[in-house]
Amino acid sequence: MSDETDARTRSEERAERAERMAKEGAEAMAEHIASVKAVDERTVKLRALRLAKEAADAEAKAAAAAAPPKRKRSS
Repeated sequence: MSDETDARTRSEERAERAERMAKEGAEAMAEHIASVKAVDERTVKLRALRLAKEAADAEAKAAAAAAPPKRKRSS
């Protein structure tokens, strides 16, 4: 009788452990996905900022090149 009780207890322990491991695995996967999503969002934001800066720099360079150079007056 004791062997059957021990076997049942071990079986229950294994089932509980498997359930706990599955739960921990799901939590870890959720954390990983959240981390990847955060990195992707930051990448998009930084890319937009970089492109805006590059456009502003190009516009400033074009405006500087289009302005005629100032001449000094001769006295």
